[in-house]
Amino acid sequence: MSASAGSARWLVTGAGGMLGRDLVSLLERQGAPVTPVTRSDLDITDRQAVLGALREAQPDIVVNCAAWTAVDLAESREADALAVNGEGAANVAAGCALAGARMIQLSTDYVFDGTARVPYPEDAAPAPATAYGRTKLAGEQAVTRLLPGRSWILRTAWLYGAHGGSFVATMIGLAGRAGDVTVVDDQHGQPTSTVTVAELILALVRAEAPDGIYHATCSGQTTWFGLAREIFGLLGADPERVTPIPSTQLTRPAPRPAYSVLGHGAWARAGLEPPEDWRAALHRDFAAFAPAS
Repeated sequence: MSASAGSARWLVTGAGGMLGRDLVSLLERQGAPVTPVTRSDLDITDRQAVLGALREAQPDIVVNCAAWTAVDLAESREADALAVNGEGAANVAAGCALAGARMIQLSTDYVFDGTARVPYPEDAAPAPATAYGRTKLAGEQAVTRLLPGRSWILRTAWLYGAHGGSFVATMIGLAGRAGDVTVVDDQHGQPTSTVTVAELILALVRAEAPDGIYHATCSGQTTWFGLAREIFGLLGADPERVTPIPSTQLTRPAPRPAYSVLGHGAWARAGLEPPEDWRAALHRDFAAFAPAS
C-alpha cells in the first residue's frame, strides 16, 4: 500500500449504520481523510452508480459496511438480501479494482452452521444454514475473486453499538421495567462492540496485514443469558431477574447458530494483538448506552 493508514484516503459505505458511524468517527479523530457514504448517498446495488462514485472519490481503502442485516426477513426475501450482500459487495469490489483501492468487506458468523464445539478458525469450511448467511458468503466470495491480494474479509458477530438497535440496548430497556426477563442460555458467542471492530479495522490497515479472512469479534465467550446478566449488573439491576430458557422456546424464521465462537489465529499470524475480551469492551463502552442518572 503506497499510503499509510493516516494519510490514506478512506471511503466507508453504510456510514449511517451502527458500525459505519463508529468507524467514521474513529478515522476523523485520527485525522484520516474519510468520505462517509450512507445508503441515501449511494445504493450499492446500482453498479454504475458505485463505479462512478469510486472513480470520483479515488479512495485508497474502501470499507463496505453496507449490508442487509434483517436475518429473519432474508428467509422470505433472499433475492433482495443477495442483491445487497452479494451483488452489492461485488459492485463495490469492482469499483475498487478500477480505482486501485483496497477493500475491507464486513461479514458474519452466519457463514457457519453453528454446530461446532471449538472456535471456528478462519479457514474452516463455510456451511451457512440461513439465507442471510448464504448471501454474506456470496459477498465474501465475490470480493475475494474480484480483488485477489487486495482485500480483507472481516467476520464479526453479536455486534452492538451506541448508534443502532442491539441486544444490549434491548436489555437496558427491559432492566428498567418491572418483572423478570427470560433469555436463551444455549447459544454461545462473542459479544462485540462496534468500537472494537472499528479499532481492529484501523489496526489491520496500519500494520499492512496480509490480505485474507480475519475474525473481528471480541475474545472470550458467553451466552445471551450470560450477557444479559452482565448488563443488568452494570446497571445496578438484580441479575437474578434474568432467567434462562432453551432456544427451542423461541420460534424464528431463521435458525440461530448454537455456537458462534470464532477463532483469532489470523491476528497472531499477522503479528497483531488478539481482539480484546468481550467483558472489557462492554464495560468500557457501556456509558454510551446507560441511561443518564
